[in-house]
Amino acid sequence: MFKSLRTVSFRNLADTDTDVSGTDVFLVGENGQGKTNFLEALYFCAYASSFRGVKDGDLARMDLPEGTRDFSAATELCSPESVINRTILVKYEKSRKSIVLDGKKIEDRRDLLETIPCVVFCHEDMEFVSGSQERRRWFFDQTQSLYDPVYLDDLRKYKRVLKTRNAILRDCRFGLSGRSAAEAVLDALDLQLAEYGLRLMEKRRKEAERFSAVFGALYGEVSGIDGIGVTYLSSWKESSRKQALPEPSAVAGYLAARREVDISAGLTAKGPHRDRYLFIRNGPGETYRDGDFSGAASTGQRRLLALLLRVAQARCFSENSGKTPVLLLDDVLLELDGEKRRRFLSVMPAYEQAFFTFLPEEPYKRYCRSDTLVYHVSDGVISES
Repeated sequence: MFKSLRTVSFRNLADTDTDVSGTDVFLVGENGQGKTNFLEALYFCAYASSFRGVKDGDLARMDLPEGTRDFSAATELCSPESVINRTILVKYEKSRKSIVLDGKKIEDRRDLLETIPCVVFCHEDMEFVSGSQERRRWFFDQTQSLYDPVYLDDLRKYKRVLKTRNAILRDCRFGLSGRSAAEAVLDALDLQLAEYGLRLMEKRRKEAERFSAVFGALYGEVSGIDGIGVTYLSSWKESSRKQALPEPSAVAGYLAARREVDISAGLTAKGPHRDRYLFIRNGPGETYRDGDFSGAASTGQRRLLALLLRVAQARCFSENSGKTPVLLLDDVLLELDGEKRRRFLSVMPAYEQAFFTFLPEEPYKRYCRSDTLVYHVSDGVISES
């Protein structure tokens, strides 16, 4: 769990060291005062990136002069299983990011994954329901990567091969490379793309089935609507979801057969980077545009879908890793009516530590326990209640 957080020139937060060693930490303040920025700083320590999807340079304090937009976030971690506290320091200096874990510089953010696993609930989660398929893939890739580093490695390898393949396709399209030489390279790349892509497909298919079972039960319990699930649709078509995956050579042959189409487009049109996830409802006569329940759902139902995606993500992480995550919950109760709020709290996943943000008029004291830390946030200043 997080024990302390120190920020320097991070967003609008004051340069200070804050004790966050409680199991539950409440951040209370009006909108725009820095509550979400505080959660973002914690997440930045955990993953060296923002959950808002912004560039690193955008996390610096806005009033800093151009060329000096440096910032940092640092945390101390404590665990009942260890007498030695761990430390993380993430710095952004001269447009370069560095990560120091336990006093040693690391080169890959992947090395942070198992240090302090966090699941964040935020407004941007609505993109997983109402946004593009790219955002849904990102969510499910993140879900699997939290407990399966091999999956993350395969995903990275696939993306590297895909990037190289797309560059050669563009060169062929505009006549910037010899066709025969390009064909030979593409033959080799197609086999690599097939190998890594099939690994992703196999794990995505299995994970979607497990996730759907957890998510469907949650949604039924909180909303009263049964039969909601998640289905995975591969871009490399399968005649049956239960069918064994094809051999890499067969997929490579498929890619070679449609190579002219890809060259004309200057990109790879089919593959795991175009896979789809749909929210479905099983029942008589249940049909939706594109087969997706979220397209017909009300705003309230979509908001609940987004919240419960994160609950299911946390539960799946715990089931697969045997660990409990830290939860970062940004105004998650604000948009729920009293009954849905009660039901949501009843299905909250197990956690090692949780940070909640509240507006001052919310009944946050109702949720306090004896050891809850309550801070008020005003203009970036964190003060103890």
